[in-house]
Amino acid sequence: MGGVFAANMTGNTVLAGIAVAQHDYIRTWHHIAPLFCFFAGAMFSRLLLRLAHKSTPSLLIEAALLALVDFLPIAAESKVLIVAVAMGIQASAVTHFAGSAISTVVVTSTLARTAEYALDRIWPGEKQPIVPSVANVRLLALTWAAYLIGATIGAFLVPLFAWPLLLPAAILVLLLFV
Repeated sequence: MGGVFAANMTGNTVLAGIAVAQHDYIRTWHHIAPLFCFFAGAMFSRLLLRLAHKSTPSLLIEAALLALVDFLPIAAESKVLIVAVAMGIQASAVTHFAGSAISTVVVTSTLARTAEYALDRIWPGEKQPIVPSVANVRLLALTWAAYLIGATIGAFLVPLFAWPLLLPAAILVLLLFV
């Protein structure tokens, strides 16, 4: 919404820094606020993981936030903050899968790990690698592709569907119980 991201905190951080340099403190706040919300969501999810010892409660709360946010009678900027909380919850709840560290919220590290694997396959090193080899490149590639496909579907749904976040919320709940 307006160049403010609910899931990409790197982008919000960079844009907040640029806004500070330009003395545009209102725009700075618009980029800083989601950082606080994302951070709070990640802390909340971590607490739930400690208490429940599984990610299901965190992901159900994330799904509920995504499903309900479009029905709230609040401004779009406030909705971005709620989605940022949901993305923080997801970022902390889903971090390891099938022996690989996976980021389901941002794609940067996923692409970097996939690139490392590709280079190791193309040009195997003679010595022990400085960084450990990627455990599951298929999962990393699938995660990146799902992120791209989800963004594409979301972009198509926004003008066609009044509540586009219901679809990812439903998929999330479905995946929890399959």
